[in-house]
Amino acid sequence: MPDWFWPAIAMVVILEGLGPLCFPNRWKAYIKELSSLSVAQLRQIGGVTVIIGALWLLWATT
Repeated sequence: MPDWFWPAIAMVVILEGLGPLCFPNRWKAYIKELSSLSVAQLRQIGGVTVIIGALWLLWATT
């Protein structure tokens, strides 16, 4: 595995934890809103997020 893999995972975990740490009420409302979306909408959001992340990774490594 590349040397940057585990630090990158650690950064993701840190960034994901900032929402509930700093804004617990907003984060809870956001999670409730997400749970009301349809499966198709969640897949669309996930797909767009993966594409943006992949493009960003490609751009950052070139």
